[in-house]
Amino acid sequence: MRVQICAVGRLRKGPERDLYDDYLTRFDRTGRALALGPAQLIEVEDKKGGGMAGEAALLQKSIPDGALICALDERGKLMSSPDFADLLARWRDQGRQDVSFIIGGADGIDPELRAQADASLSFGKMVWPHMLVRVMLAEQLYRAASILSGGPYHRA
Repeated sequence: MRVQICAVGRLRKGPERDLYDDYLTRFDRTGRALALGPAQLIEVEDKKGGGMAGEAALLQKSIPDGALICALDERGKLMSSPDFADLLARWRDQGRQDVSFIIGGADGIDPELRAQADASLSFGKMVWPHMLVRVMLAEQLYRAASILSGGPYHRA
């Protein structure tokens, strides 16, 4: 199952980018044997100033046809890392070819696009910077692959 992280804005060089790249490399390596991945980052920028609706249109274009859409949103479902791993495995086992995680810009995800999502995930009740959410998602993808492979990364 291919994974797309569709996000508003560009993740510049720096510590967040280094962490993101490291976790996604680990996910690709660990997930390969589990039919998870590869993961791809698709970044969009609303250069025309269309606000949330403009960002939503660009995000929508970045999502492959037929992909399961999971919105990263503070109103989404809170879950443990093992539950997230189980969710990924369930989507894979249902024959999903693609899952697209969408991350909005500073104002979040347009309500219309959020309503189209098949699932919504939250990293807590606090609002996180959208650039940091990418790192957190990449780490949780790697952790999920590690859990599913029986690896030692997750010690619960």
